[in-house]
Amino acid sequence: MNRKDNASQRREELARRLDLLMDVVVAEGGQPYKFADIQAALAEKGVGLSRARWFYMREGTGATVTDPKLLSALAEFFGVPPAYLLDSDPSLPARVEAQLKLLKAMRIAEVRSFAARALGDLSPEATSAIAKILEEEMKSTD
Repeated sequence: MNRKDNASQRREELARRLDLLMDVVVAEGGQPYKFADIQAALAEKGVGLSRARWFYMREGTGATVTDPKLLSALAEFFGVPPAYLLDSDPSLPARVEAQLKLLKAMRIAEVRSFAARALGDLSPEATSAIAKILEEEMKSTD
Protein backbone atom coordinates (compact mmCIF):
# COMPACT_ATOMS: atom_id res chain seq x y z
CA MET A 1 0.00 0.00 0.00
CA ASN A 2 1.47 3.37 -0.88
CA ARG A 3 1.87 6.40 1.35
CA LYS A 4 -1.16 8.19 -0.07
CA ASP A 5 -3.36 5.22 0.79
CA ASN A 6 -1.98 5.15 4.35
CA ALA A 7 -2.64 8.87 4.78
CA SER A 8 -6.16 8.47 3.45
CA GLN A 9 -6.84 5.58 5.81
CA ARG A 10 -5.47 7.59 8.74
CA ARG A 11 -7.76 10.53 7.91
CA GLU A 12 -10.79 8.26 7.60
CA GLU A 13 -9.97 6.45 10.85
CA LEU A 14 -9.53 9.73 12.73
CA ALA A 15 -12.86 10.97 11.35
CA ARG A 16 -14.58 7.74 12.44
CA ARG A 17 -13.13 7.97 15.94
CA LEU A 18 -14.11 11.63 16.31
CA ASP A 19 -17.65 10.82 15.15
CA LEU A 20 -17.89 8.06 17.72
CA LEU A 21 -16.75 10.43 20.47
CA MET A 22 -19.30 13.02 19.37
CA ASP A 23 -22.03 10.33 19.32
CA VAL A 24 -21.21 9.16 22.85
CA VAL A 25 -21.92 12.61 24.25
CA VAL A 26 -25.43 12.40 22.82
CA ALA A 27 -25.79 8.78 23.96
CA GLU A 28 -24.95 9.87 27.49
CA GLY A 29 -27.92 12.22 27.34
CA GLY A 30 -26.00 15.38 26.59
CA GLN A 31 -26.25 17.86 23.80
CA PRO A 32 -23.82 17.54 20.91
CA TYR A 33 -20.72 19.65 21.38
CA LYS A 34 -20.64 22.80 19.33
CA PHE A 35 -17.43 23.68 17.54
CA ALA A 36 -17.09 26.86 19.60
CA ASP A 37 -17.11 24.81 22.83
CA ILE A 38 -14.37 22.51 21.56
CA GLN A 39 -12.35 25.42 20.21
CA ALA A 40 -12.60 27.33 23.51
CA ALA A 41 -11.61 24.28 25.59
CA LEU A 42 -8.57 23.69 23.41
CA ALA A 43 -7.64 27.38 23.44
CA GLU A 44 -7.51 27.23 27.25
CA LYS A 45 -4.75 24.65 26.80
CA GLY A 46 -2.93 26.78 24.26
CA VAL A 47 -4.04 24.68 21.31
CA GLY A 48 -5.58 26.32 18.27
CA LEU A 49 -8.24 24.72 16.12
CA SER A 50 -9.85 26.42 13.13
CA ARG A 51 -13.34 25.64 11.96
CA ALA A 52 -11.95 24.49 8.60
CA ARG A 53 -9.48 22.10 10.21
CA TRP A 54 -12.19 20.66 12.46
CA PHE A 55 -14.40 20.14 9.42
CA TYR A 56 -11.61 18.35 7.55
CA MET A 57 -10.85 16.17 10.56
CA ARG A 58 -14.52 15.20 10.98
CA GLU A 59 -14.97 14.54 7.25
CA GLY A 60 -11.69 12.65 6.78
CA THR A 61 -10.62 15.02 4.01
CA GLY A 62 -7.86 17.58 3.66
CA ALA A 63 -4.41 17.24 5.16
CA THR A 64 -3.73 14.33 7.49
CA VAL A 65 -3.75 15.60 11.07
CA THR A 66 -0.88 14.15 13.07
CA ASP A 67 -0.21 17.05 15.47
CA PRO A 68 0.24 15.26 18.82
CA LYS A 69 -0.54 18.40 20.84
CA LEU A 70 -3.87 18.89 19.05
CA LEU A 71 -4.86 15.22 19.13
CA SER A 72 -3.89 14.87 22.80
CA ALA A 73 -5.90 17.97 23.71
CA LEU A 74 -8.92 16.62 21.83
CA ALA A 75 -8.58 13.25 23.56
CA GLU A 76 -8.44 14.98 26.94
CA PHE A 77 -11.49 17.06 26.03
CA PHE A 78 -13.46 13.89 25.23
CA GLY A 79 -12.10 12.01 28.24
CA VAL A 80 -10.33 9.22 26.38
CA PRO A 81 -6.66 8.18 26.45
CA PRO A 82 -4.57 10.24 23.99
CA ALA A 83 -3.58 7.00 22.26
CA TYR A 84 -7.18 6.71 21.03
CA LEU A 85 -6.55 9.59 18.62
CA LEU A 86 -2.77 9.34 18.30
CA ASP A 87 -2.14 5.64 17.95
CA SER A 88 -2.74 3.69 14.79
CA ASP A 89 -2.50 0.40 16.75
CA PRO A 90 -6.02 -1.03 16.60
CA SER A 91 -5.86 -2.87 19.95
CA LEU A 92 -6.25 0.11 22.30
CA PRO A 93 -8.80 1.90 20.14
CA ALA A 94 -10.78 -1.33 19.86
CA ARG A 95 -11.04 -1.54 23.66
CA VAL A 96 -11.96 2.14 23.96
CA GLU A 97 -14.49 1.82 21.15
CA ALA A 98 -16.05 -1.22 22.76
CA GLN A 99 -16.50 0.73 25.98
CA LEU A 100 -17.91 3.74 24.13
CA LYS A 101 -20.31 1.60 22.10
CA LEU A 102 -21.44 -0.19 25.25
CA LEU A 103 -22.14 3.15 26.90
CA LYS A 104 -24.14 4.29 23.87
CA ALA A 105 -26.06 1.00 23.75
CA MET A 106 -26.88 1.28 27.45
CA ARG A 107 -28.18 4.83 26.94
CA ILE A 108 -30.38 3.72 24.04
CA ALA A 109 -31.69 0.82 26.13
CA GLU A 110 -32.56 3.32 28.87
CA VAL A 111 -34.42 5.45 26.33
CA ARG A 112 -36.28 2.39 25.06
CA SER A 113 -37.29 1.45 28.62
CA PHE A 114 -38.34 4.99 29.44
CA ALA A 115 -40.36 5.26 26.24
CA ALA A 116 -42.17 2.01 27.02
CA ARG A 117 -43.13 3.30 30.48
CA ALA A 118 -43.91 6.89 29.54
CA LEU A 119 -45.74 6.13 26.32
CA GLY A 120 -47.71 3.16 27.58
CA ASP A 121 -50.95 4.61 26.24
CA LEU A 122 -49.74 4.52 22.65
CA SER A 123 -51.12 2.10 20.15
CA PRO A 124 -49.14 -1.07 19.48
CA GLU A 125 -48.28 0.31 16.04
CA ALA A 126 -46.80 3.51 17.48
CA THR A 127 -44.87 1.58 20.11
CA SER A 128 -43.48 -0.72 17.40
CA ALA A 129 -42.49 2.27 15.28
CA ILE A 130 -40.57 3.80 18.19
CA ALA A 131 -38.86 0.48 18.93
CA LYS A 132 -37.87 0.18 15.27
CA ILE A 133 -36.30 3.64 15.26
CA LEU A 134 -34.29 2.80 18.37
CA GLU A 135 -33.17 -0.52 16.90
CA GLU A 136 -32.04 1.22 13.71
CA GLU A 137 -30.06 3.67 15.82
CA MET A 138 -28.39 0.74 17.57
CA LYS A 139 -27.49 -0.87 14.24
CA SER A 140 -25.96 2.38 12.98
CA THR A 141 -23.52 2.36 15.92
CA ASP A 142 -22.09 -1.05 15.07
